[in-house]
Amino acid sequence: MGSKKPPQQEMVQVDGPDRNTSPFWRNRPANLRNDSSKTTDPNAVFGASYSHADILKFDSLSLNQSHSRPHTPPASSRSSARLTQSPPPRFNSGIASPPKRPTYPQPVRKPQSGWDIGEDDNDEEEEDGEQYYYNENVDEDEFGLPSISSIRRDAKNRAPLNKANDPGGGRMPSENGVPLVVSPEQISGRGIAQSSDIAEEREPLNYPSAKRSEGKILRPQYKDILRDPVNSLHLISHPSMAPNATSKEIEAHSARISRINKFKRILQASSIPLTELRDSSWSGIPEEVRAMSWQLLLGYLPTSSERRVATLERKRKAYLDGVRQAFERGPSTSAAGPKTTTSAQARVRGLDEALWHQISIDVPRTSPHLQLYSYEATQRSLERILYVWAIRHPASGYVQGINDLVTPFWQVFLGTYITDNNVESGMDPGQLPKPVLDAVEADSFWCLTKLLDGIQDNYIFAQPGIVRQVSALRDLTTRIDAGLAKHLESEGIEFMQFSFRWMNCLLMREVSVRNTIRMWDTYMAEDQGFSDFHLYVCAAFLVKWSEQLMKMDFQEIMMFLQALPTRDWTEKDIELLLSEAYIWQSLFRGSSAHLRNSSGIT
Repeated sequence: MGSKKPPQQEMVQVDGPDRNTSPFWRNRPANLRNDSSKTTDPNAVFGASYSHADILKFDSLSLNQSHSRPHTPPASSRSSARLTQSPPPRFNSGIASPPKRPTYPQPVRKPQSGWDIGEDDNDEEEEDGEQYYYNENVDEDEFGLPSISSIRRDAKNRAPLNKANDPGGGRMPSENGVPLVVSPEQISGRGIAQSSDIAEEREPLNYPSAKRSEGKILRPQYKDILRDPVNSLHLISHPSMAPNATSKEIEAHSARISRINKFKRILQASSIPLTELRDSSWSGIPEEVRAMSWQLLLGYLPTSSERRVATLERKRKAYLDGVRQAFERGPSTSAAGPKTTTSAQARVRGLDEALWHQISIDVPRTSPHLQLYSYEATQRSLERILYVWAIRHPASGYVQGINDLVTPFWQVFLGTYITDNNVESGMDPGQLPKPVLDAVEADSFWCLTKLLDGIQDNYIFAQPGIVRQVSALRDLTTRIDAGLAKHLESEGIEFMQFSFRWMNCLLMREVSVRNTIRMWDTYMAEDQGFSDFHLYVCAAFLVKWSEQLMKMDFQEIMMFLQALPTRDWTEKDIELLLSEAYIWQSLFRGSSAHLRNSSGIT
């Protein structure tokens, strides 16, 4: 008889200091492990991955180097040192970073003679061993961060290193010019996850070259819009219908104009009626008036027109001041020499290196299929938004997935200042005036803050909000489609394995950004839309695939749920999903019998 094989484990990506007690690791049931008719790759890893699986083409995916998307900078420009994993300390006031934190520009860890494979991180023991060097010859931006030209120049000056087996995505350490090659199996004891989101090689970021905008130009009246967004309502123009338009097209065009005029009437009132705005927004907001409507629905803009201008000036100034404080340079260390390695000099920038390093890795992965998010101006803006938000919220800090949640705001608010609201391509934000980018960035930050304030427990330690929602989704699915729930259970599928990402990223990894924007119109019109109503949307989303899932086994189900066929979904598909969710909410919300425990939404 062969040796007994260890039970196969399924994995859902989760952040947290204690992975041994994580509810996301499950042993498969014994009856499934002994089922010899279903063979799986012993190195395969199943679980939620951070990728736009529905949009990317799987037949062309590879874990080797690809030039179709930007890459994270090498470890030398994005701190490759092992850093402390403790959350940032709380602050009494202000949003400035605390003193004595690792530096950002060009920290390099001195290579060791070997790596201890599989050991737990012990930051206290390693603190004395960490060596940081500050490179004074780098070109920097206004916040003291390395410029892209410096990163590229630094990469060319370094000797080529063997990077192919670097599990962290950076350059491998070397000893006397000989790369220290460590296989992923040695490090993790398991195979590489089959996820398009994991890059084994990373070169310096390759941003698109700035080109003349393709018919998408800045509005000449952008200064008036910056002062008061209601001024954008006067610039709305309605294209004329084609002479050979059908009666159905003419009717749709007329209905759209009437809907835009309805929103204009609401938004131009001296005191905006929020109840009427919510009722009108549930079935979708025209893109011409979406930015201002979102800011009102989230409570960022006051309903009084008299307070609007002053509030915008104050909030935008507060954010920009916070950015300067967070990235301001510490005392000069030039007197001590460039090779000084003391802890105080290593923290000259005042940045939380571990936090900044994680953000700088995730931002290039954000919506990689959209050209807008591949530009340097966009990525630097997202980095600042996420970093400032994280240091202002030390209870949760930055969590993977929050980088996705900022993109709908950034995209919608940017479109306000452009003649064409579709800014996903053909528009380099770096060509816009700085006041415009500052306003887009500040407005996105405050609206992201408003959104996350309502679902904060999704991102604090152990993520209890997500645990409750996943449990409620399982119970709700049992009530809606008992056959599907029983089939998933018989195949050993845990809801946490696939729906964790649905809750963490609000389905942004399952549908396109444009469809997400339409879905958020309804979420903002709903009371507790990003928490309560989102649960019913997820239930409708899962039940939609019931017929296909009932014919699949464990591996097929997991693969299908990681790459749902939503690439060709339109706004009509999203509206149908929202309508189904509304039906389930009407039937089960407030019903004490629709959930089997008290942890669900009632």
